[in-house]
Amino acid sequence: MLDDKIGILDIKAKIDNNINCDIEMQVINKRNIEKRLLFYWSKMYDTSVKEGQDYTGLEKSIVILIADYELQGLNEIKKYITKWNIREEEYQKIVLTEVMEIYIIELPKFKKYKECINNTKLNSWIKFIESPEEIDLKEENKEIVKARKVLQDISQDEHERYLAELREKYIMDQKAIEGAGYDKGLKEGLDKGLKEGRIKEKREIAKKMKNEDIDIEVIKEVTGLLIEEIKKLK
Repeated sequence: MLDDKIGILDIKAKIDNNINCDIEMQVINKRNIEKRLLFYWSKMYDTSVKEGQDYTGLEKSIVILIADYELQGLNEIKKYITKWNIREEEYQKIVLTEVMEIYIIELPKFKKYKECINNTKLNSWIKFIESPEEIDLKEENKEIVKARKVLQDISQDEHERYLAELREKYIMDQKAIEGAGYDKGLKEGLDKGLKEGRIKEKREIAKKMKNEDIDIEVIKEVTGLLIEEIKKLK
């Protein structure tokens, strides 16, 4: 769905039927990501217990952030992946509980510090995320080869390719705003203008698709507009 979260990939996964995992991939620095990671984790942990269960029903919850930028608070850390949990201040080897884990992967640090991580499989996946087209089909990791094939199939789909182009346009606009260092008021104004422009663009696309008698459910999926709104377009 095309909305204000373009540029963010959010995947929920279940590991061994008892570990919840939220994978966030972000290409735009939205600030305050540390607080938002804790919020994501707390919501996932809270909803892991079913109504009527006691605290023993709470399940381990893991949040993984893959960021296409360096986090300002982690500048001194000379590796591209960090693991976070709750530790005692003086006895830092003692972890309070194993139910909480947060992993942060900073892609810009990969080339600088990949030798610091003795994990060939992880390094291979990061290479794939950065440049999937450069992955050798003879790659030993069969999961990566399979992922590359799926990505190729998606990229050949006209609908998915169109969505990718819209996402790329939005991301480039957002990065331009961040890089120019606009003040808060101007940035908010530009964000509002971009949002209104995207809504107008979605409506124009919906009109064209509607005129071509394309199924309304398909129009909804492509544009993210409500069915009621699509029906009113002329």
